[in-house]
Amino acid sequence: MESSSSTAAVETAVTVPPPSTFDVSRRPDTAGLVLNSPRPPSLREELVGVVGKAFRPHGSGHGGDRRPPRWAWVLAALQAVFPVLQWGRTYTLKSFRSDVMAGLTLASLGIPQQSIGYANLAKLDPQYGLYTSVVPPLIYAVMGTSREIAIGPVAVVSLLLSSMVQKVVDPAVDPVTYRTLVFTVTFLAGVFQVSFGLFRLGFLVDFLSHAAIVGFMGGAAIVIGLQQLKGLLGLSRFTNSTDVVAVAKAVFSALHDPWHPGNFFIGCSFLIFILATRFIGRKYKKLFWLSAISPLLSVILSTAAVYATKADKHGVKIIREVHAGLNPSSVKLIQLNGPYTTECAKIAVICAVIALTEAIAVGRSFATIRGYKLDGNKEMIAMGFSNVAGSLSSCYVATGSFSRTAVNFSAGARSTVSNIVMAATVFIALEFFMKLLYYTPMAVLASIILSALPGLIDIREACNIWRVDKMDFLICLGAFLGVLFGSVEIGLGVALAISFAKIIIQSLRPQVEVLGRLQGTNTFCSVRQYPVACRTPAVQVIRIDTSFLCFINATFIKERIMEWVRAEVDTSNEKVRERVHSVVLDMSNVVNIDTSGLVGLEEIHKELASLGIQMAIASPGWQAIQKMKLAHVVDRIGEDWIFLTVGEAVEGCLTAHKGSAMEC
Repeated sequence: MESSSSTAAVETAVTVPPPSTFDVSRRPDTAGLVLNSPRPPSLREELVGVVGKAFRPHGSGHGGDRRPPRWAWVLAALQAVFPVLQWGRTYTLKSFRSDVMAGLTLASLGIPQQSIGYANLAKLDPQYGLYTSVVPPLIYAVMGTSREIAIGPVAVVSLLLSSMVQKVVDPAVDPVTYRTLVFTVTFLAGVFQVSFGLFRLGFLVDFLSHAAIVGFMGGAAIVIGLQQLKGLLGLSRFTNSTDVVAVAKAVFSALHDPWHPGNFFIGCSFLIFILATRFIGRKYKKLFWLSAISPLLSVILSTAAVYATKADKHGVKIIREVHAGLNPSSVKLIQLNGPYTTECAKIAVICAVIALTEAIAVGRSFATIRGYKLDGNKEMIAMGFSNVAGSLSSCYVATGSFSRTAVNFSAGARSTVSNIVMAATVFIALEFFMKLLYYTPMAVLASIILSALPGLIDIREACNIWRVDKMDFLICLGAFLGVLFGSVEIGLGVALAISFAKIIIQSLRPQVEVLGRLQGTNTFCSVRQYPVACRTPAVQVIRIDTSFLCFINATFIKERIMEWVRAEVDTSNEKVRERVHSVVLDMSNVVNIDTSGLVGLEEIHKELASLGIQMAIASPGWQAIQKMKLAHVVDRIGEDWIFLTVGEAVEGCLTAHKGSAMEC
């Protein structure tokens, strides 16, 4: 006991300076740092700095004042736009062999599934899906930063495009105008994506939270699956609506019409075949290629079967003619001043954000596995230019596909050269093999798309969201039900509305915590979270847990603080020794403040002064203290009552009121 007492005495002597050190007239030097900090950079300076950082040569900020030569800046700018100039210098023959195998594997999966199948989902002729697997991957290969991502049409974006554009023009009534609007939407989506990257607006993609994406993907997968019933059952009449009620009605009414069971038999047979090969590929990792080529095998086998049995003469729906040859130019089809430009712009924004969200999520996932960093802004620029170039060559919106990227990764891809190999293979198929697809049954394309949908429905993650955050699960559920029973736009709107409501509620009512000191330390923390923390007698320490003290929360924070102070005053009046004479506001979390927040601080100061209580502020953020100085809030509170740390503020208050040194 004597040993512990002496140790405590030594700690007190070392950690608690004499009262004179904390005298208000003799402030520690660290406190002056708060008031004398340099002016924070303006918005213009921050933007210039961000752009300069993107194009500054590596190492130019070090080594004295020596400026890099002009050619270094030019090279850095070119490497920023075309990353292939950077990694291409170390590219090896071994990597090329791996990329060739990965590219061929990608093509075997992509031609029947993502190209022809998803073009049908977008209500376009099959060749447009193949075109989209040629030009965008080539552009991305020289501009993208992800080594594994596979670019091309994807199910969700294809559904988005068809579900929204067909509300403007029905593809069955006017297919030419429909294609014109699709190319216009693709061009505008690319422009938006490039703009997001150039102006560092990547945060816009983050408006779609993880929970919203999980719900949206799940709902979209079910809607896509329901749309494939037309091909799977060989129906001639079907609804253009995407909600589950309309599709169920269409299927029920169509079943009363004559239909050929051969379509259903072909579709189900090859669906089982594809799923079986996928199971084998997952169980035996060395046989991953089997699941990758199963869609192509399905197309070859079903086409041969239909041709041999003349099943198309007996009700089996087939693709018929697929135009061969290189992508035709679609420059003249893009309408930027037509009657539908506004509608196209609205659709383009949604498609751009969804496409970027999926691509960046896929790219980051595999970049983490490989141990390198993905540049989100460069990805946006690369994806944008890919879609702009694609829109000029008869392509629709392309993005990164998770299923194809997983195949690309498993096949051993080492760089974006695998995309070039895939594009070259698709081009060869366009030139020489399109006539062989004449007898390909539509039911097989439906089964190929259906086989890809289970990967979009993540029930395990939805359950995990429910366990962790009920509000996030509400966002997930809103997106899911909105897509399922309304439309894609409604699902996205519901998810965004709930997300913004969550943000607003949290901004309206931020946490305001009473702090106490952990015994034997100079650390102050919430007494609710850490009940062992001791509150300092006669000094109440309150932390404001919001990064932006503004009009939306200033009143709530002021009322909360004054409520606690008055309750403490009423309690401490009974004990003269513990009567509150100071309140310390810990503003270490307050990065910025607006005029409403400044007014709120002044009102707190006035109300505390009317109660005979001194207010002190500890560790305000850089921009917050600058605005407090400009608004003369510091002058009204007093420079002597602005501190760098909570510990200094508490000691200063105790010393100024002739209190004892801190004890706990």
